[in-house]
Order: sequence, then C-alpha cells, then structure tokens
Amino acid sequence: MTSSDTPIETRFRSRSEHNLDTKGRLNIPSRFREVLQAEYDGRLIVTNWHRCLKAYPETVWASIEMKLLEARNQPGMDALYRYVISGVTECQLDRQGRILVPPALRAELGIDKEIMINGMLDHFEIWDKSTWEQETRDTRENFKNFDLSKVGIL
Repeated sequence: MTSSDTPIETRFRSRSEHNLDTKGRLNIPSRFREVLQAEYDGRLIVTNWHRCLKAYPETVWASIEMKLLEARNQPGMDALYRYVISGVTECQLDRQGRILVPPALRAELGIDKEIMINGMLDHFEIWDKSTWEQETRDTRENFKNFDLSKVGIL
C-alpha cells in the first residue's frame, strides 16, 4: 500500500511535545500508535535524516529502500545513501507504547530530552525541540516562497 492509498483516518498528523526518559525511551502519541496498529504491524524503522530522525512503518520503509537501491548509482548519491542507511534501526513499540531511540542517533542529532514529534502523513519525525523551533521559524519566514500551485493547493 502506498501513502496515497492509505485511508485518510490512518495517517500521521499533528505534532506533540514529549520527553525522553532516562533510558532514551520515547512515548509515541496514542493517535500515532492507533495508525500503526490499524494500518501496519507496529514495527517502526527509524533513521537519521537532515536535522531530525524519521520513523517509518516497516512497509513504508521497504518501498523507500527500493527507491534508494534504484538511485544509489546516480552521481552524488553515495554520501546520502551511506548516511541514511547507516542509521537504520528497527524499533518495536513496547507495552507502554514507547520506542527506544538509539543513543548513537540521539547523539548525532543532539536529541537530548525535550522532543517534538511531527506527523508527516505516511511517517513521522522526531526532533530535538530547539531544532524544531528553529526549523518552524525558518519555514514560517519563507512560507511565501512555497509554490503551492505546483501541487494543486492554490
């Protein structure tokens, strides 16, 4: 199933603030857990991205891996391929609806205690709160530069 095939009620939306516990566990919002259980098997693939971690249901990640495999021989893709694939970690929800965010990924992106979880429809992002706030400010300041007519919104 592709993200465009996913029923609207089973998408990752909205954002919420959370705190990592002392062991690095992150409580996944109940609305996201409901999507994982209704549409997927509850397993997540977490990997480093530009300024955040991305968490994909395993089946969504499988399609991304196929696209990465197809693109890996394109000029300049080695570094991106190496970066993204090296961070891939399978994270299973525990009984309390938490995942253990790997220490190496937390350290690389400066994810310490205060977290923002941001829904992206077919996956969600895990941000350090201060990095998220800066990213949001930058986006808001540059909002007029987005050509929304290209995607048929305006």
